[in-house]
Amino acid sequence: MLFDFEKIGAENAYKLVVSSVVPRPVAWVVTQDTAGVVNAAPYSFFNAFSSDPVVVGIGCGPRPEGAAKDTLANIRALGEFVVNLVPERLVQEMNVTAVEFDAGRDEVAEAGLTTVPSAKVRVPRIAESPVALECVTFQLIPAGRHTIVLGRVVGLHIADECVMDAARFYVDTPKLDLVGRMHGRGWYTRTRDRLEVPRMGVAEWEAKKATQARAAE
Repeated sequence: MLFDFEKIGAENAYKLVVSSVVPRPVAWVVTQDTAGVVNAAPYSFFNAFSSDPVVVGIGCGPRPEGAAKDTLANIRALGEFVVNLVPERLVQEMNVTAVEFDAGRDEVAEAGLTTVPSAKVRVPRIAESPVALECVTFQLIPAGRHTIVLGRVVGLHIADECVMDAARFYVDTPKLDLVGRMHGRGWYTRTRDRLEVPRMGVAEWEAKKATQARAAE
Protein backbone atom coordinates (compact mmCIF):
# COMPACT_ATOMS: atom_id res chain seq x y z
CA MET A 1 0.00 0.00 0.00
CA LEU A 2 1.32 3.43 -0.95
CA PHE A 3 0.93 6.37 1.41
CA ASP A 4 1.37 9.70 -0.38
CA PHE A 5 3.10 11.99 2.09
CA GLU A 6 2.10 15.01 0.02
CA LYS A 7 -1.56 14.27 0.75
CA ILE A 8 -1.88 12.66 4.18
CA GLY A 9 -0.61 15.49 6.39
CA ALA A 10 2.27 15.75 8.86
CA GLU A 11 0.59 13.99 11.79
CA ASN A 12 -0.24 10.87 9.79
CA ALA A 13 3.17 10.87 8.11
CA TYR A 14 4.78 10.95 11.55
CA LYS A 15 2.71 7.96 12.70
CA LEU A 16 3.78 5.94 9.69
CA VAL A 17 7.45 6.83 9.96
CA VAL A 18 7.84 6.07 13.66
CA SER A 19 5.95 2.80 13.22
CA SER A 20 8.10 1.55 10.35
CA VAL A 21 11.58 3.05 10.75
CA VAL A 22 12.51 0.87 13.72
CA PRO A 23 14.40 0.30 15.88
CA ARG A 24 15.91 3.75 16.27
CA PRO A 25 18.83 4.44 18.64
CA VAL A 26 18.03 6.89 21.40
CA ALA A 27 20.11 10.04 21.85
CA TRP A 28 19.96 11.15 25.47
CA VAL A 29 21.07 14.70 24.83
CA VAL A 30 22.59 16.85 27.55
CA THR A 31 22.91 20.57 26.88
CA GLN A 32 23.66 23.61 28.98
CA ASP A 33 22.49 27.20 28.74
CA THR A 34 24.73 30.24 29.04
CA ALA A 35 23.95 30.46 32.78
CA GLY A 36 25.18 26.90 33.31
CA VAL A 37 21.76 25.28 33.80
CA VAL A 38 21.84 21.69 32.53
CA ASN A 39 19.07 20.15 30.40
CA ALA A 40 18.60 16.51 29.38
CA ALA A 41 16.11 15.02 26.93
CA PRO A 42 15.82 11.85 24.81
CA TYR A 43 15.51 11.96 21.01
CA SER A 44 14.87 8.96 18.78
CA PHE A 45 15.29 10.78 15.48
CA PHE A 46 19.01 10.10 15.80
CA ASN A 47 21.90 8.26 14.20
CA ALA A 48 25.54 8.41 13.09
CA PHE A 49 26.06 9.75 9.56
CA SER A 50 29.80 10.00 8.94
CA SER A 51 33.04 8.49 10.21
CA ASP A 52 35.59 11.03 8.96
CA PRO A 53 34.77 13.35 10.57
CA VAL A 54 32.51 11.49 12.96
CA VAL A 55 29.14 13.24 12.69
CA VAL A 56 25.90 12.37 14.45
CA GLY A 57 22.49 13.83 13.71
CA ILE A 58 19.46 14.59 15.86
CA GLY A 59 16.04 15.72 14.69
CA CYS A 60 14.74 18.39 17.10
CA GLY A 61 11.09 19.33 16.91
CA PRO A 62 9.47 22.35 18.60
CA ARG A 63 7.34 22.48 21.73
CA PRO A 64 3.58 22.09 21.11
CA GLU A 65 3.13 25.87 21.13
CA GLY A 66 5.88 26.22 18.51
CA ALA A 67 8.78 27.52 20.61
CA ALA A 68 12.18 25.84 20.37
CA LYS A 69 12.86 23.16 22.96
CA ASP A 70 15.60 23.79 25.50
CA THR A 71 17.87 21.31 23.74
CA LEU A 72 17.92 23.28 20.50
CA ALA A 73 18.01 26.67 22.20
CA ASN A 74 21.03 25.61 24.25
CA ILE A 75 22.85 24.12 21.28
CA ARG A 76 22.33 27.34 19.34
CA ALA A 77 23.64 29.37 22.28
CA LEU A 78 26.64 27.26 23.31
CA GLY A 79 27.49 25.22 20.20
CA GLU A 80 28.21 22.09 22.25
CA PHE A 81 26.28 19.09 23.55
CA VAL A 82 26.73 15.52 24.74
CA VAL A 83 24.85 12.50 23.38
CA ASN A 84 24.54 9.79 26.01
CA LEU A 85 23.19 6.36 25.06
CA VAL A 86 20.54 4.53 27.04
CA PRO A 87 20.94 1.06 28.57
CA GLU A 88 17.88 -0.87 29.70
CA ARG A 89 18.67 -0.26 33.37
CA LEU A 90 18.18 3.50 32.83
CA VAL A 91 15.01 3.58 30.73
CA GLN A 92 12.85 4.80 33.60
CA GLU A 93 15.26 7.62 34.38
CA MET A 94 15.38 8.50 30.68
CA ASN A 95 11.59 8.63 30.67
CA VAL A 96 11.63 11.18 33.49
CA THR A 97 13.84 13.46 31.40
CA ALA A 98 11.22 13.32 28.62
CA VAL A 99 8.71 15.18 30.81
CA GLU A 100 7.98 18.68 29.46
CA PHE A 101 9.33 20.60 32.44
CA ASP A 102 9.51 24.39 32.36
CA ALA A 103 12.73 25.89 31.07
CA GLY A 104 15.47 25.99 33.68
CA ARG A 105 14.47 22.74 35.40
CA ASP A 106 17.31 20.26 35.78
CA GLU A 107 15.98 16.99 34.34
CA VAL A 108 19.12 15.12 35.37
CA ALA A 109 18.46 15.95 39.02
CA GLU A 110 14.74 15.15 38.65
CA ALA A 111 15.67 11.67 37.40
CA GLY A 112 18.06 11.08 40.30
CA LEU A 113 21.07 10.96 38.01
CA THR A 114 24.45 12.63 38.29
CA THR A 115 26.68 14.44 35.86
CA VAL A 116 30.45 14.50 35.53
CA PRO A 117 32.58 16.99 33.57
CA SER A 118 33.29 16.21 29.96
CA ALA A 119 36.84 16.22 28.63
CA LYS A 120 36.47 18.25 25.43
CA VAL A 121 33.30 20.33 25.82
CA ARG A 122 31.79 22.50 28.55
CA VAL A 123 28.60 20.45 28.75
CA PRO A 124 28.70 17.60 31.30
CA ARG A 125 27.78 13.99 30.59
CA ILE A 126 25.52 11.60 32.48
CA ALA A 127 27.76 9.57 34.76
CA GLU A 128 25.51 6.50 34.76
CA SER A 129 25.38 6.15 30.96
CA PRO A 130 27.82 3.61 29.45
CA VAL A 131 28.43 5.72 26.34
CA ALA A 132 28.75 9.47 25.92
CA LEU A 133 29.66 11.33 22.73
CA GLU A 134 31.02 14.83 23.26
CA CYS A 135 29.95 17.00 20.33
CA VAL A 136 30.43 20.45 18.87
CA THR A 137 27.91 21.84 16.43
CA PHE A 138 28.76 20.90 12.85
CA GLN A 139 25.65 22.23 11.11
CA LEU A 140 22.05 23.19 11.89
CA ILE A 141 19.68 22.40 9.04
CA PRO A 142 16.11 23.76 8.99
CA ALA A 143 13.59 21.08 8.02
CA GLY A 144 10.09 22.51 8.19
CA ARG A 145 9.13 22.92 11.86
CA HIS A 146 12.12 20.78 12.84
CA THR A 147 15.84 21.41 12.94
CA ILE A 148 18.37 18.72 12.13
CA VAL A 149 21.33 19.13 14.44
CA LEU A 150 24.58 17.70 13.10
CA GLY A 151 27.30 17.36 15.70
CA ARG A 152 30.97 16.55 15.18
CA VAL A 153 32.08 14.08 17.81
CA VAL A 154 35.29 15.24 19.47
CA GLY A 155 35.43 12.67 22.27
CA LEU A 156 33.81 9.36 23.19
CA HIS A 157 33.46 7.87 26.66
CA ILE A 158 32.78 4.14 27.02
CA ALA A 159 32.45 2.43 30.39
CA ASP A 160 35.69 0.62 31.23
CA GLU A 161 33.94 -2.71 31.73
CA CYS A 162 32.59 -2.51 28.17
CA VAL A 163 35.99 -2.02 26.52
CA MET A 164 37.45 -5.37 25.42
CA ASP A 165 40.77 -4.15 24.01
CA ALA A 166 41.53 -0.43 24.17
CA ALA A 167 44.67 -0.75 22.05
CA ARG A 168 42.67 -2.29 19.21
CA PHE A 169 39.52 -0.19 19.85
CA TYR A 170 37.34 -3.25 20.48
CA VAL A 171 34.12 -2.70 22.40
CA ASP A 172 31.90 -5.33 24.01
CA THR A 173 28.77 -3.97 22.34
CA PRO A 174 26.30 -6.50 23.84
CA LYS A 175 27.51 -5.55 27.31
CA LEU A 176 26.36 -1.96 26.72
CA ASP A 177 22.80 -3.38 26.80
CA LEU A 178 21.39 -0.41 24.89
CA VAL A 179 17.74 0.04 23.98
CA GLY A 180 16.12 1.30 20.79
CA ARG A 181 12.89 3.14 20.12
CA MET A 182 9.99 1.29 18.56
CA HIS A 183 6.47 2.23 17.46
CA GLY A 184 3.84 4.22 19.35
CA ARG A 185 4.12 5.88 22.72
CA GLY A 186 6.41 4.17 25.20
CA TRP A 187 7.58 1.14 23.21
CA TYR A 188 11.27 0.23 23.18
CA THR A 189 13.32 -2.81 22.23
CA ARG A 190 16.37 -4.51 23.69
CA THR A 191 19.46 -5.15 21.58
CA ARG A 192 20.25 -8.59 22.98
CA ASP A 193 18.60 -10.58 20.17
CA ARG A 194 21.14 -10.60 17.35
CA LEU A 195 21.92 -12.46 14.14
CA GLU A 196 25.19 -12.57 12.25
CA VAL A 197 25.28 -12.10 8.46
CA PRO A 198 28.94 -11.95 7.32
CA ARG A 199 29.60 -9.61 4.42
CA MET A 200 30.68 -11.33 1.20
CA GLY A 201 33.21 -10.35 -1.42
CA VAL A 202 32.47 -10.64 -5.16
CA ALA A 203 34.39 -13.92 -5.54
CA GLU A 204 32.58 -15.47 -2.60
CA TRP A 205 29.20 -14.40 -4.02
CA GLU A 206 30.00 -15.80 -7.47
CA ALA A 207 31.06 -19.09 -5.91
CA LYS A 208 27.85 -19.21 -3.89
CA LYS A 209 25.77 -18.57 -7.04
CA ALA A 210 27.58 -21.35 -8.86
CA THR A 211 26.91 -23.75 -5.98
CA GLN A 212 23.23 -22.82 -5.97
CA ALA A 213 23.02 -23.30 -9.75
CA ARG A 214 24.55 -26.76 -9.56
CA ALA A 215 22.18 -27.71 -6.75
CA ALA A 216 19.20 -26.63 -8.88
CA GLU A 217 20.18 -28.83 -11.84
